[in-house]
Amino acid sequence: MGSAKSVKIGGLVFGGGAPVRVESMLKTPLEDADGCLAELGGLAEAGCELVRVAFPREELRGNLSELTQKSPIPVMADIHFNYRYALAALDCGCGSVRINPGNMGGRDGLMEVLSAAKSLSAVIRIGSNGGSLSAKQLESSGDDRALALVKAVEEQLIPLVDAGFEDVIISAKSSSVPETVRANALLAQRYPFPLHVGITEAGPGVDGAVKSAVGLGVLLSQGIGDTMRVSLTGESKAEVDTAYAIQRALGLRQRGVELISCPCCGRRRIDVPELVVKVKSLLPEGLPDGTTIAVMGCEVNGPKEAAAADLGIAGTAKGFVLFKKGKTVATGGEDDLEEILASFLEGQ
Repeated sequence: MGSAKSVKIGGLVFGGGAPVRVESMLKTPLEDADGCLAELGGLAEAGCELVRVAFPREELRGNLSELTQKSPIPVMADIHFNYRYALAALDCGCGSVRINPGNMGGRDGLMEVLSAAKSLSAVIRIGSNGGSLSAKQLESSGDDRALALVKAVEEQLIPLVDAGFEDVIISAKSSSVPETVRANALLAQRYPFPLHVGITEAGPGVDGAVKSAVGLGVLLSQGIGDTMRVSLTGESKAEVDTAYAIQRALGLRQRGVELISCPCCGRRRIDVPELVVKVKSLLPEGLPDGTTIAVMGCEVNGPKEAAAADLGIAGTAKGFVLFKKGKTVATGGEDDLEEILASFLEGQ
């Protein structure tokens, strides 16, 4: 479903029924130009479609210009407190900027930014964050933090719409899943603009991935969200991988190989965790997106439970059985496993 309106950044459509785009943000400071380009290359390879970069000082415009020229994906500049930084970012070739209209130095500064963005067909992203809600916003919302997030977005959105600027992406993020879900549901009901969704400051590792998956899964399953970022404490590539895993689980987009494996029980006839590692190491490059590989511990939850897999392996009393779409294609003992498995994987 997604938003009614759409915008374009670098020729890529956001909203209006387009695929839910996957974003990340450079963790490398802009001062380190080579490091930024290296990180960008890894993100592009992982499937990132838009990258945000902090632009805290005008003296870094040379680095930003180099970044936009060499980046394989569109760049959005993250701007705070000074409208001149936004103007500089647009001049450096950024196809979009993230701003807070309330701290752009007054109406005149904001109007300059809108005029420049319009002339360059650039997109402006605005939004609220649970950590920056004001006492006034909370009081006017009856301490309903989700509603305060919505009001904070509206305070930023109204000046743009009143000025006739509608190439906008809006967002409302919190580290609280319930707050974020409710705020975005309200925004989706009220406004037709593309929504950027995410659970901000989700944290590290499993906790961060789970928190993001729960919040984003609820929103995306209801058709709310046009572009997403998984905000993890760690490498930016992990954010992209997790975002695609969430979309894959919801059946929204298929990128890379989906590996299905059983949780193991006393019936298992094969070392599933060890086999999963081995299968991953044998996967050839270039497998079609959406290819499904299953690793199952026994005949009970093997070919039947993983019948839809493009290729699967299950332990048996005598070794293993290899199956494609639920049909047995090979059997063998454990000594033959790696050779037979490798030959079938290469044929996928």
